[in-house]
Amino acid sequence: MTVLNRLATALNRRDEVPNVELAKFIVRTKDLNAVNELVDNLSNKDTHIQSDCIKVLYEVGMSEPFLISGYHKEFGKLLESKNNRIVWGAMTALDSIALAEPKGVYNFLPTILAVADTGSVISRDHAVGILIKLGTLKQYAAKCVPLVIEQLKACLNNQFPMYAEMAVGLATGRHKDSFQRVMASRLKSLEKESQKKRVQKVL
Repeated sequence: MTVLNRLATALNRRDEVPNVELAKFIVRTKDLNAVNELVDNLSNKDTHIQSDCIKVLYEVGMSEPFLISGYHKEFGKLLESKNNRIVWGAMTALDSIALAEPKGVYNFLPTILAVADTGSVISRDHAVGILIKLGTLKQYAAKCVPLVIEQLKACLNNQFPMYAEMAVGLATGRHKDSFQRVMASRLKSLEKESQKKRVQKVL
């Protein structure tokens, strides 16, 4: 039986439960044939099938990144799609495999940054996640940590506390002062007391 028959679209479901359950099954069985079929159908003519496939794939990646990390090029190419659902789904997939396939993900950094600037909030969230993960690796820290700091400077107030919490592990060594300055500066502009408390805790 084709794995497509287990997608939400094939079951006439409007929720994501079948896709999440399928992802759990693939992780449990380490079904690489299913992963390959899902990747092949990221270019399916039916956009609903495309959306279901990327959903299952990034759910797999969040649990077992090595099952999908070999398809980083396919995910990277999807960042140029005109379908916003596919774009942020691909960004989520890349975020899930950034530490499993850092070189492959790093090669798409210009596109990742472009999507972060012009795409959805979800795309930006995962772009920042990618930068932070790559920033923990010695070979990419010099490039990625300053980019994380730039994202902290430019992001919206409602995103800032989350980004600050995500990035705190990078605030060491020669970068520590830069992180502290950005966080202290942004703290003054936050309107909500809950946001301020989260940033103060990070500081």
